[in-house]
Amino acid sequence: MSTLGAIGATDYDAIVAVLQDYLDGLYHSDTTLLRKAMHPRAIYACATSGELVVLSMDEYFPIVDRRPSPASHGHARQDRLLSIEFAGPVTALVRLECAIPPKRFMDFLTLLHVEGRWQIMSKVFHYHLMEESAASTDRVKAP
Repeated sequence: MSTLGAIGATDYDAIVAVLQDYLDGLYHSDTTLLRKAMHPRAIYACATSGELVVLSMDEYFPIVDRRPSPASHGHARQDRLLSIEFAGPVTALVRLECAIPPKRFMDFLTLLHVEGRWQIMSKVFHYHLMEESAASTDRVKAP
């Protein structure tokens, strides 16, 4: 008998749906979508600059609300789901890449199945500055 319990396609699909809201929320700077994906008590953590930054969702969402969206600048999406790993029937770890020029992000998202659905409980990430030429060439050309 598996110690992981019953993890099926439904859980995988539910997590993919959460990730779609998360990535759409980032691309459009839409905190309504991010609130659907992230638990209200989730944490945001990064130390790329050498200094630890930890934010609550009450601190993070206003930053997103003020940030011009990649969509509004015509940047092409660079989302890439790298892995979903289940630690058990209510715990998963996701690794994905996305970009909000001039930064490219590697996100490690911990998800829990709580309150009847999968939710992101932590967003720990690292970023790299994109080359200026790469950032400008990824913009979608107007028809």
